[in-house]
Amino acid sequence: MQRRVPLKAVQAFEAAARLSSFALAAEELFVTPSAVSHQIKLLEEQFGVRLFHRVHRAVVLTDAGRRYAEEVSAAFGRIELATRELGRTAKSDILTVHSTPSFATQWLMPRLARFSALNPDIDVRLNASYPPPADLLTSGVDIDIRYGTKRLQPPGTMVLAFPPETIVPLCSPALADGPQPIRTPEDLRHHTLIHSEVCLVNWRDWMRQHRKVQLDISRGPRFDRSFMAISAAVDGLGVCLESLLLVQRELETGRLVAPFGLDGPKVQGYTLNLLKSRAELPKIRSFQDWLFAELEKGGAA
Repeated sequence: MQRRVPLKAVQAFEAAARLSSFALAAEELFVTPSAVSHQIKLLEEQFGVRLFHRVHRAVVLTDAGRRYAEEVSAAFGRIELATRELGRTAKSDILTVHSTPSFATQWLMPRLARFSALNPDIDVRLNASYPPPADLLTSGVDIDIRYGTKRLQPPGTMVLAFPPETIVPLCSPALADGPQPIRTPEDLRHHTLIHSEVCLVNWRDWMRQHRKVQLDISRGPRFDRSFMAISAAVDGLGVCLESLLLVQRELETGRLVAPFGLDGPKVQGYTLNLLKSRAELPKIRSFQDWLFAELEKGGAA
């Protein structure tokens, strides 16, 4: 079995070949010229190949030495590049989170600063698109936050359900207290209904729970993203039917009100999805624990 090539010998050869001098190589490596000569001699003896012509005080690569130097120099270049990259990234882990746009915009973005403050060594990369869900096996995503009915998950996927959400009518305070105030469900007949097409509870479902109320649900603007329906309601376009989970900021700041209170139908909408094989990675575990702690805090509030 052939002995492994000593790294010191290869390093000495690379420096001597690049600088065309044993003395300069020794100066760069902080050793004596005789030490460089000795290391290169070890290489030559191990492989039975002369690497340098010794011409007086100068050294010139042989053909075999030149070919070897080209490969070794390229290898050292890759090592140097990898080391620089490691120096730029070693101080942090990158956590890639894929989320539906509305949850990312309405809930996650306003709270990311809290997560970063608690986990300064983790940098979050947030991608938001819907549909389709991210492929955890091939996309490089660590965590996927999904919404809607359950889809068939690939083997090895862990699915963690969010706490149930409450769906209620919401509108701007100017609309609720305007010329046609909203005090009872019947008052909605005088207002525009905003339709959020992805919400698991729509106006038809809401009317089934309020059988005495007859609304024209054929009219009104329609949005395929909850954050757009919420924004339209904030702007006074009409009354939306949305999740309290997504409007915590708007309720706290008074940009939206719930004219009939905070009780309403509950749905199981969001799930956190990750690979079981990666579940115990510190960056993933930290985000998971933080996320559910924040959800619990919001639900209690």
